[in-house]
Amino acid sequence: MTNSQNLTSPAQSVAQARKAKYDLAKVGITDVNAYWNLATESLVEEAICRREGHLALEGPFVAHTGKHTGRSANDKFIVKHVDSEGNIWWGQNKPFEETKFDALFEKMKAFVKGKDVFVQDVYAGADSAHRLAVRFVTEYAWHSHFIRNMFLEPQTLEEYQNFIPEFTVLDLPAFKASPEDDGTRSETFILVSFEKKLIIIGNTQYAGEVKKCIFSVLNYILPLKGVMPMHCSANVNPDDKDDVALFFGLSGTGKTTLSADPSRRLVGDDEHGWSANGIFNFEGGCYAKTIGLSASAEPEIFATTHRFGTVLENVPYDEATRQIDLNDDSLTENTRASYPLEFINNAVPEKSAGHPKNIIFLTCDATGVMPPIAKLNTNQALYQFISGYTSKLAGTEAGLGKEPQATFSACFGAPFMIHHPSKYAELLKKNIEQHNVTCWLVNTGWVGGPYGVGKRISIKHTRALLAAVLSGKLNGAKFSVDPVFGYETPTTCPDVPAEVLDPSSSWADKSAYTKNYKELAKRFIDNFAKYADRSPKEIAEAGPKA
Repeated sequence: MTNSQNLTSPAQSVAQARKAKYDLAKVGITDVNAYWNLATESLVEEAICRREGHLALEGPFVAHTGKHTGRSANDKFIVKHVDSEGNIWWGQNKPFEETKFDALFEKMKAFVKGKDVFVQDVYAGADSAHRLAVRFVTEYAWHSHFIRNMFLEPQTLEEYQNFIPEFTVLDLPAFKASPEDDGTRSETFILVSFEKKLIIIGNTQYAGEVKKCIFSVLNYILPLKGVMPMHCSANVNPDDKDDVALFFGLSGTGKTTLSADPSRRLVGDDEHGWSANGIFNFEGGCYAKTIGLSASAEPEIFATTHRFGTVLENVPYDEATRQIDLNDDSLTENTRASYPLEFINNAVPEKSAGHPKNIIFLTCDATGVMPPIAKLNTNQALYQFISGYTSKLAGTEAGLGKEPQATFSACFGAPFMIHHPSKYAELLKKNIEQHNVTCWLVNTGWVGGPYGVGKRISIKHTRALLAAVLSGKLNGAKFSVDPVFGYETPTTCPDVPAEVLDPSSSWADKSAYTKNYKELAKRFIDNFAKYADRSPKEIAEAGPKA
């Protein structure tokens, strides 16, 4: 077993000196053997020694997460407290009693006594004016490796020496709650206390939980400072830092794949902030879905799955040859790769850029009726943003089956939104108008019929549409007004067939197409009714007509 005192990286060389001043006793965690800020190489050694996973051919670390292969959304709670409860959207977030939280934390501290833990001191947020200092305390070495990949490390000895966490996360996959005694829904829990600046996670090995809990915290803190947090990827024109494109969308809609454009530079693939200075990545890495990854269609992401430093989550591999199989969904369709952003050759080192010129809302329409692209005015954009229509794809959350499930996820990320959607919509409207942003709706779902009948829109065609958007060529195209949703759809686009641009033309049964489209419009209207009382009239009127 590697001893952290014998390592020589900047992080480890100060670890013991720091412990006296900044030890875990500050949050009540005592009598543990803490490995502080181990480097990736050391964490991989520890994880293998502890039988947490294996090295695959060419160097990636493979970990399987057992029962939980996606987020346990129904097991996440916010501690209800007088200081924050008025800011929280209780329509989405579930309250948890403070006394129950305290009692459960005491049980976790008792559970971890005498055990090894791995500590990582990192930042969330590339903008130093808005970053969050977080201390992660994890039971598993590979979770600590994941955290090093996904967040931003201090860069100097002085930063490590002066690091004071604003939030602490205690992550114990082997600890199970007792729902009867602890007030949780199940043995699994993700509990966030804004007042104690503490997050506790138990009974799940799925690493995405530690990433998304911090996204939730930033979704609470930043809007109170006038900064917009966003569930989106971002890229930028290499010759113009103010030619930024944002890609909003839920998991599986194409945020990571479409933002990894070789003609542009990648800012980040999942979570960003938008301040007066421009946009900035919350993270230092990417957490990409890998099922069916192709070396031809997604070459840069594919390459990361074959190198040391990447964590492959729930990717099957051959124990004899160590070959991974990116097409094998026997464990889950939500197979993942976590890797540092620097593994993408054209990534922006600063992880920040100027203000967006284009915003793309990605939806995966499993009904097969929505156009592959539509141009939105500001109110239509805000309507689509608040609605957050898409289809949840298999495996991203516990309980999802093989078939896509149509859903509305406010702000394209409702599980992580702490304030009411109107709060985020106000910030988005201000930014769109101030920076004259053009907004688009892009469907990466089905064409020619619903799931099981039609086929998924080709990534080649989606890329061609986006190339026309980002080059400005599509602005000069001829558009027609959609009779149901009111947005504008192009009638032509280079390298995109007419039957793809006009979904109705690819349906054998035109009456079935019309019926399904109107049914989808009614679902939009019914869903938006939940937000109408806090949304300006002009936004509500920008929706579809049944």
